[in-house]
Amino acid sequence: MWATEFVELDKSHHNRTSFDCGESELNTFLQTQALRHMQTGISRTMVLSGIHPLPDQKLPVCAFYSIAPSAISRETLPKNLAKKLPRYPIPIFLLAQLGVHREYHGQGLGKICLIHALRYLWQVNAHMRAYAIVVDCLTKAAENFYRKYGFEILCEHNGRTRMFLPMRMVGELFDE
Repeated sequence: MWATEFVELDKSHHNRTSFDCGESELNTFLQTQALRHMQTGISRTMVLSGIHPLPDQKLPVCAFYSIAPSAISRETLPKNLAKKLPRYPIPIFLLAQLGVHREYHGQGLGKICLIHALRYLWQVNAHMRAYAIVVDCLTKAAENFYRKYGFEILCEHNGRTRMFLPMRMVGELFDE
């Protein structure tokens, strides 16, 4: 079972070493880089922890996501969208990482993480505007996951499929 709220990753409360989502790149990020990135102001990592402490008295991480501000070139956008935008870099939010521990695969935590991240970024957007939320997919399965929630292919970036969801569509989900 998992907690009811996402909280910021905290090394004094969360056991990162036990996290295994099946993707070594995501495991390594959470275990060795997430805290350093938070300390230097690069990104913010939010976790959904288990409710039962491990032997070290820390809570296991059931799922997590990491977000960061970023920018894209308008040339990477579909032509019909790009023509409406300025020629300088377009501000976006990057959903940099999202992972669910293997033990919880198939229980809807990926969707819960994504919805929480989208809602959080929509709230941030009220204070600091961005054009879209962008994600770089590690696998075809990740690409299919994001497509199911309205993300569209943007381009290839560093050998990965880059997808995006315009903030106006995120607003349709959360504006009442």
